[in-house]
Amino acid sequence: MKTINHLYTLLRPYLALVFLLLAIFSISRLALLLWLQQRIGDINTTQLFLGGLRIDISTSVYLSVPVLVVVLLSSFVGNSVMHRINRFSSIYSAFVVTLVVLMELATPAFINQYDVRPNRLFIEYLAYPHEVFSMLVNGHLATLVVSVVLAAAAFVIAKQFFTRTGRNTQESRSLFSASLLFLLVLPLIALAARGTLGHRPINPALVYFSQDALVNSLTLNSLYSVAFAFKNMSSEQGAQQLYGTMGENEIIDVVKQESYKASFVSEQIPTLATNTPFNQGPKKNLVIILEESLGARFVGALGGAGLTPHIDKLYDQGWGFDNLYATGTRSVRGIEAVMTGFLPSPSRSVVKLSKSQQHFSTIAQILANQGYTTQFVYGGESHFDNMKSFFLGNGVQHIVDFDDIEDPQFVSSWGASDVDLFRQADKELVKLNAQGKPFFSLIFTSSNHDPFEIPQDSVELPQGFSSDNPARDKAIMYADKALGEFITTAQRQEYWQNTVFLVVADHDVRVYGKEPVPIKSFHIPAVILNAGVQKRDERLVSQIDLPVTLLSLVGVDAPTPMTGLDLTKEYPVERAMMQYYDNFAYIENNTASILMPGKKVSYWHYDKHAKEQKEVPEDASMKVISHKALAHVLFSSMAYQQQLYRLQD
Repeated sequence: MKTINHLYTLLRPYLALVFLLLAIFSISRLALLLWLQQRIGDINTTQLFLGGLRIDISTSVYLSVPVLVVVLLSSFVGNSVMHRINRFSSIYSAFVVTLVVLMELATPAFINQYDVRPNRLFIEYLAYPHEVFSMLVNGHLATLVVSVVLAAAAFVIAKQFFTRTGRNTQESRSLFSASLLFLLVLPLIALAARGTLGHRPINPALVYFSQDALVNSLTLNSLYSVAFAFKNMSSEQGAQQLYGTMGENEIIDVVKQESYKASFVSEQIPTLATNTPFNQGPKKNLVIILEESLGARFVGALGGAGLTPHIDKLYDQGWGFDNLYATGTRSVRGIEAVMTGFLPSPSRSVVKLSKSQQHFSTIAQILANQGYTTQFVYGGESHFDNMKSFFLGNGVQHIVDFDDIEDPQFVSSWGASDVDLFRQADKELVKLNAQGKPFFSLIFTSSNHDPFEIPQDSVELPQGFSSDNPARDKAIMYADKALGEFITTAQRQEYWQNTVFLVVADHDVRVYGKEPVPIKSFHIPAVILNAGVQKRDERLVSQIDLPVTLLSLVGVDAPTPMTGLDLTKEYPVERAMMQYYDNFAYIENNTASILMPGKKVSYWHYDKHAKEQKEVPEDASMKVISHKALAHVLFSSMAYQQQLYRLQD
């Protein structure tokens, strides 16, 4: 009994940290569950908490390893050294507790925005501290202050607690206690950290049990979720590791067949093909206006809330798409789609990946090769999300960003307002037109971005309009108003006559739902102006179809590796695809095949008119769609890794 007491006393600082972390994780999970009860509905709470406990034990044991090392060292050092070691142990333990508390406090705000716990997006935003801090101060100041105060209090209290806990442990120090700890306790600790007796250590797939991404994320804790995302980002997990394998030749054959191209021109670049353009006359200029976070649910012309009267008018003036779907949930995914036509994948957008920073096919590079002047105009700092590096390496010749905006009247956390951006864009287009060469310009807005800062009294919500987020809805109206003013100005300019305009959202402001991929949340507006086509297009189409279509409309027939469809033509099927965290959806007509990690596949009927999604049992025709889905997501990884998505030298 004396030996056991000595061992317990020796381990007390370590056990205190482990069990305190477990308590914090469990209390936070319970609080989140109560808060989200209406959102998640009836779930197996026993399975959720047991799975969560496995993750929490593993996390807590790993985080407590330095304290365990201190415990082992204590039997081999003198009292003076032991005092310093105990001080380090108490400070480290307090720091870990504070970090965990801070992560759990940040979780509700992240769930409100992204419908899951903090993940890889959390890490990616940390690369831009200025923008993030400004956003927090201007839009989430109360949450920031409360979190910092509580985290500071947690550190002070935890420091005092662990200082007391570490006292008197020297009386239990002995070589015998250290040997007993090493032989009996360490194997149990190692097993707890590993979390399983299986071939591989514990990972999220072992505790996931729902098709709802939010429910699955609740089985994790936020620090583990971010750490696991960081680990995967460092290796950029390939699609085959998540969804299964297929022969390379078969992958290429399926993707080529589904691109409905006839003239493939290179064995080294398998999808490189020519496309007969819609415009057979002189080449036209091209302007793409990428609207930040503007989902179809706000657009009156698409049956939404009616906050975009100017976009609604554009639908009556040009080629409006009623059922166009984004490929992802981030701006870089939208940029990837409209600039490159590249298929979405579980990896980060190619805008941020190393192998795509040069010699990666973009619409800018294709047009530059055709003699176009190419430009990117942005109200913020173009280094954000690695846009500047990607664009300059792949065909964009000139970048106009915040430092180039002349006399901005309103500056938000994300840069100059949309009104200022469009005023500058008009000046830039006038200059380009005066050069007498064809030009391409990508204009990327930012006013409709959290924390939704706009000039005071610039817009007012419609009378009687019920809003669950007035700041967001006003920002949408402001972005729409700024766009409308720009289009009105552009229509009076000389450059308008020979320029095709695309107005399209990068993604919805928020994606949420119980489905593994909530398809309706990917529905976005898009309208093409001044292209000689005026109609409402009800086909189900994808963001990756837009660059192919635009090249056709401006009259370029150069070979490209893009696999999207030229929407000036008709096809036997309608299809779209999208990536939602680790889940990939491939929709053909009204059937969606959703690939999930561990080779799991689910099938859904999707009504594009009612925006309703219902799970259905598998049949032979659905297996065909699943096969196409796997081929496309595998091709994305393969094309990036093998650098197959490029133009001919």
